[in-house]
Amino acid sequence: MKLKILGSGTSTGVPEIGCTCKVCTSADLRDKRLRCSAILYTDNTTVLLDCGPDFREQMLNTPFGKIDGVLISHEHYDHVGGLDDLRPFCQFGEVSVYAESYVADNLRMRMPYCFVQKSYPGVPDIVLREVSPGQSFFINEIEVMPLRVMHSKLPILGYRIGKLAYITDMLTMPEESFELLAGIEVLILNALRIQEHISHQNLEQALEAARRIGAERTYFIHMSHHMGLHAEIAEILPENVQLTYDQLEIII
Repeated sequence: MKLKILGSGTSTGVPEIGCTCKVCTSADLRDKRLRCSAILYTDNTTVLLDCGPDFREQMLNTPFGKIDGVLISHEHYDHVGGLDDLRPFCQFGEVSVYAESYVADNLRMRMPYCFVQKSYPGVPDIVLREVSPGQSFFINEIEVMPLRVMHSKLPILGYRIGKLAYITDMLTMPEESFELLAGIEVLILNALRIQEHISHQNLEQALEAARRIGAERTYFIHMSHHMGLHAEIAEILPENVQLTYDQLEIII
């Protein structure tokens, strides 16, 4: 499997509009962060993880082909704002979007034109498939295990796919989810900034969660400009922990 990071930033992206801090004005391309998303490839299947408002821009730099499924972590705009831009991919057939029932309900309210009985031409042909934490399902040959994490008080989903786990926007995780992550090799995990935050892990909390999960390799994602310069933070991380950046490719 290969995972490509499409966006490694938080809801405002980096640079943040109007900001002139050293991160937002950095010339290092690793400090340019679109909204958080990734795409997973196997020999037979392509799976998108979240579909934020930068999806169109992200896919202009990605080979065009069928998307077999979209895994949604939660309904916040920076994770679902690009669903309408799935339109070109519907030439290959309907696109299945996997989400919890309450998220699916919110998407039906936000995009009612996609789910009416008689839609107008050009509407994205997306099908909502409801999933639950702890109940695995398949996208072609890929087994996907949704797992519960908490975004402050909001219950959201992380996903385990084989030896890979993808978790974003987490603040805490229940014990049963730690158990579902036993034996993973690659962990993608959110780390927003240095300071504590009301609904996201900061760097210290993310490092502690990574130590407990115990993956061979951990990559941090969903970072704001308050995390600091990529080059400087990379110097202080443990050997098996890295920051992601847009267009990074990870082999699992």
